[in-house]
Amino acid sequence: MKTNIPSHIFATLLTLYVCGAKAQSLDELRKQYPDDKAIMLSKTLEYNISVKDSQLNVESKESQQIEYLSSNTAALTNEFGFFHSDFQRLVAYEAYTRTPGNKKLKVNDFKTSTSKESFVFYDDLKETTFNFPAIEAGAIGNLTVSWQNKDPHLLTPFYFSNYLPTLRSELKINVSKDVALQYMLAGLDTGQISVSIDRKHNFNMYTFTCKNCAADRRYGDAPGQAWYSPHVIFYIKNYRDERGDVVPYLSTANDLYRLNSGFIRSINRSIGTQLRHVVDSLTADEPNLENRARKIYSWVQHQIKYIAFEEGMEGFVPRDANLVCSRRFGDCKDMASILTLMLNTAGIPAHFTWVGTRDLPYKFSQLPLPIVSNHMICTIELNGQYIFLDGTDPTCVFGFPSHAIQGKEAMVSFSDSLFRILTVPEVEKNKNELVDSTWLELDEKNIKGVVKKDFTGYLAMRMYGTLMYSNEKTLRDEMKDEFARGSNKFQLDTFEVKKETNNSVELNARFTLPDYAKKIGDEYYVNLNLFKFYVGDEIDFPKRKMPIEYDFKDRKKYVILLKIPEGFKVSYLPQSKTYQNDVWGFTLTYGKRENWVILTQEFDDNSLLLTADKFELWNKTLENLFPLYKESLSLAKIQ
Repeated sequence: MKTNIPSHIFATLLTLYVCGAKAQSLDELRKQYPDDKAIMLSKTLEYNISVKDSQLNVESKESQQIEYLSSNTAALTNEFGFFHSDFQRLVAYEAYTRTPGNKKLKVNDFKTSTSKESFVFYDDLKETTFNFPAIEAGAIGNLTVSWQNKDPHLLTPFYFSNYLPTLRSELKINVSKDVALQYMLAGLDTGQISVSIDRKHNFNMYTFTCKNCAADRRYGDAPGQAWYSPHVIFYIKNYRDERGDVVPYLSTANDLYRLNSGFIRSINRSIGTQLRHVVDSLTADEPNLENRARKIYSWVQHQIKYIAFEEGMEGFVPRDANLVCSRRFGDCKDMASILTLMLNTAGIPAHFTWVGTRDLPYKFSQLPLPIVSNHMICTIELNGQYIFLDGTDPTCVFGFPSHAIQGKEAMVSFSDSLFRILTVPEVEKNKNELVDSTWLELDEKNIKGVVKKDFTGYLAMRMYGTLMYSNEKTLRDEMKDEFARGSNKFQLDTFEVKKETNNSVELNARFTLPDYAKKIGDEYYVNLNLFKFYVGDEIDFPKRKMPIEYDFKDRKKYVILLKIPEGFKVSYLPQSKTYQNDVWGFTLTYGKRENWVILTQEFDDNSLLLTADKFELWNKTLENLFPLYKESLSLAKIQ
């Protein structure tokens, strides 16, 4: 059965879209987009989904038209590209520039390279790049690419916006009536997306359109694009084969697990001599199961090197644990594989686990799709609890999930047919603490100081990683930044790493701070706010809509103690203040004990994701905090 739209009709429709967008003159577009040097006139992606020989057949074609509004845009916007892989086979492509004089200049120089992403679950991705020739004001770059989608489980979401303003962005899905399609709108501002379904005799045409899409504005502290950029997620629930039987595809989490479990069914059938020797050497004299698990986890973290090399089906199928052991390297799936086999051999129930990092907002309980997970770990059952082990992070403490998967749903495999969807816990802020203590002494020109910093939880892991990867040459610079306080005249005299584990780090230092205290006559003026945190961190509310992501919840405490010089007394001590709302808060407390003046600054962050509805409360806390930074205490000479 063939239900694809004929190519000449598709070409006619595309021409109509482009002509409609081009109805605006260059001057009109410049007035509408005064700050932009180029715009996307149209972006159209069409899928044709049908059943051939009782198998799904998916073809896709994308066309883009970019108009340049200025003559000096070549260095910024003339390099473009498109992606393809073994699962999305490239069929044909063409790119050319249409000059203001209506001359067509084809692109002949295309370059293809491997495109690698961090924390990849599947990465056989290749990128083909090119430059549009003869770029000038009024020129239009045109790109058309077509693909054969070899595995319809892996249909990717369609994003309407990109780094350029787009006049018209459209997804068209032409689906045989033998195929049941499901879709979901995701991201922010999905109300601007119009949806229509045109039901014909042999096919259904789904059309998703967004007009005048603003360019995505990037923020360094925003989560992944899927959290905010409007997009359509679509997938095949089931289809009817040529015998008329309904074939389940991705209608439920059971369908997804059937797909995932097939990737692990043929590995780890037995443990080899080499790997068994490793397990025995770690656990032979250790009857306690938790201690066994800790030793095995630590061994994998530090003896198996993480390398994200994945191609074709290797992007989904973990390698056998015995091979990973002999190679001593692997990707996230390989580390899950070796952990699972080693732990099970040691008598600890361990399970393959699929999970998405916090770059992705999706849940298995909402979407039965491979795009929900981009990572693989091992889950163990110990002392009546589930513990999530990520071998790719050499600093992660046993019992803590890696920070990138906190709060995420995980699909845990228990057998070929049995799985559970569990939620990875979020680590509470009181387990991730920094206590920074500073002792200050005055003289006529300088302040001399001593610092002690204590880290626990994720804060300790982060510092442990810094120490692990620093050499003698870079460590001093790292420590100068770590201990800096007061002003840019801060001088680090000495430092010491007193304690160093991945769950507890203690650092000590001595420093000099010239010209910080002001002495006028017989009186000292000292601002004990050596740290002015969050200055410049006001959120551009209500303009900003993208959420803000934090690596983890934490609690930080800074204690500054100033020794009162002999013959002086406190003549003014600033007021203490506490402020707390539903988002976050602080406490600044001044006090005096014997011959010391003490300021304690405490900040708590109890959010992993700060959404736009909370931005006003975030700024309100800063409004209460910043005036306190201007307060100085004074010490007067005793008469």
